[in-house]
Amino acid sequence: MYFRSGLASIAFLLSFAPAPVIAQAPQTSPSDTTPTIKAETRAVIVDVVVTKGRDEPVIALKKEDFQVMEDGKPQTILSFEEHSVTPTKPIQLPPMPPNVFTNVPDAPPAEALNVLLLDGLNTPRQDQAFVRDQIIQFLKNTPATTPIALFTLSDKLHLVQGFNGSRAQLLAAIEDKKTGLSPQKTYVSREPQDDLDDQEHIATMQMMLGGFGRTTAGVTNAQFAQAQLRGFDSELKTEMTIEALQNLARYLAKIPGRKNLVWFATQFPLQFFPSMNAKGTWDTGVLNNGMKEVADLLTVSRVAIYPVGAHGMDTRDWMESQNPGAGGTPASGGSLMGNLKQQDAESESNIAAMTELAAETGGEMIHNTNDLAMATTRAIQNGSHYYTLSYSPTNKKMDGQLRAIQLKLAAGGKYKLSYRHGYYAYDDTTPRPKRNTNAMIAAASAANPGPATVDALKTAPPALLPLMQHGSPSSTQILYGLRIVPANPQPAAGTPHAGANPNLTGDLTRYTLDFMIRWTDVHLEELSSGAHIGEVGVQLIAYDNDGKALNWVGNTMKMNLKPEVFAAIKKSGIPAHLEIDVPKGAVNFATGIFDWKTGKAGTLEIPVSSLKVETAQNQPTAPMAK
Repeated sequence: MYFRSGLASIAFLLSFAPAPVIAQAPQTSPSDTTPTIKAETRAVIVDVVVTKGRDEPVIALKKEDFQVMEDGKPQTILSFEEHSVTPTKPIQLPPMPPNVFTNVPDAPPAEALNVLLLDGLNTPRQDQAFVRDQIIQFLKNTPATTPIALFTLSDKLHLVQGFNGSRAQLLAAIEDKKTGLSPQKTYVSREPQDDLDDQEHIATMQMMLGGFGRTTAGVTNAQFAQAQLRGFDSELKTEMTIEALQNLARYLAKIPGRKNLVWFATQFPLQFFPSMNAKGTWDTGVLNNGMKEVADLLTVSRVAIYPVGAHGMDTRDWMESQNPGAGGTPASGGSLMGNLKQQDAESESNIAAMTELAAETGGEMIHNTNDLAMATTRAIQNGSHYYTLSYSPTNKKMDGQLRAIQLKLAAGGKYKLSYRHGYYAYDDTTPRPKRNTNAMIAAASAANPGPATVDALKTAPPALLPLMQHGSPSSTQILYGLRIVPANPQPAAGTPHAGANPNLTGDLTRYTLDFMIRWTDVHLEELSSGAHIGEVGVQLIAYDNDGKALNWVGNTMKMNLKPEVFAAIKKSGIPAHLEIDVPKGAVNFATGIFDWKTGKAGTLEIPVSSLKVETAQNQPTAPMAK
């Protein structure tokens, strides 16, 4: 039932066998462009953790023990499996030919994988330092065979280490001063001291007004400006969090099995689904389209979220001077009691968000504890034994609407069932909700400042915006192989530059990039003539080591594949070709593949330092995609 990301799936990526040229779709007769209607059975896959007592797993349940309903209507279970995690050893992908790379994930063949995310974007620095120490303690006391990947989030998502690294390598990566778990602050993050500074500024302005007949207009304007800035920062932080979770879901897309995402943060600014009421139906409400997209991606990638409160125990002393509103410096226009009520409301709202995230993705909320190492162990143990069942919905409409899932045990009993309570009914033909591209560009610009970088990102398909930032983890929804070599010979003097940066100057080197894309990951629609059509974007951005865009290029392949061409592609993959000029020195190639029909993407970044230049000559060349 599972796709093992494996070794057989990349054979085509290694060969780079000759394949036919992909051309722009020619003019065809109406009979050639009539889609063939095919009946398909679409299965909904649900992972469910069943526990009793103090999180003790319930084992040896059968398919007959479960009842499934969708939107209140009974469903027939098609498949059923019980999973219990056993120790696994890392696997190694076969060595690649010189200058050939792939975005195929190298995760071990485990039934459940574990992802730790230290969210510095939504966590003050003192809490980050606390979580860092707790993660180290957890790793030192966890079996080395437990598959763990570690990510951080500041202005963008960063992969510290993937699943196949050793425990010693992971601990060493944490200590890395540049890419490890050092506490960070972005310009949209707010520390408690920031709130105090704002309040003291207002208090000083109010005090200076006394007895001098001055109006309070200045104070009101200052308060309004502060509120506007906090609102902008909050919105941008939410968008950046959305992009990070999108990147994470796409990174995990082609890795089989359940993924337990242990998310450490002080604040959780997202909600993926409307709240479900006691009748098992959704309360009305409007969600950000980006949140809906992330929910869909997490569903497909089978990610269960375990939100962990990074602040530990709630030990606030309301009279301490560092507490906003304490020590005789209440928030402007308020009082000490007013500040206490506001903070209580914010705490309750955050706990509610954690509860929703866990309940609606099949995880478990963990908060109000200082032993985060034990909390992490608990989360991983909770998600290590689970059942997977699938059903084909009786409602066949793929209309993008939210569907409610209800699971019950036929025998009843005092058991707790943790599972995903809903999904958005999308398939490859369902139009996705449109994102706010301006917000996406703003979030990407926050992570990679500079006008050239913004220009480079604007040329990419919208879904690739957050995925092609310098240093982002690979997306694996579309798998591909890639060969990069310096052009041989190099272009003659005076030859027009390859790439879209109009300000490119200096001593340049031209590189050629040949792609081979796994055709089964791309939507190719069969016509009545037997031909297949599809539309795939190929994108490339060259960055320096600081994330500044040096040059960029991309195009869209509009494919109309005759039967004989399609037969050849099924053997080797879909070829594509790009060329780009870059300055000499430190360069990183961020590459991306995007399916315009489904919104799926694949990405991979390779530094020039990884190339073996001496092997560049006499390499076989994959056919060029025009």
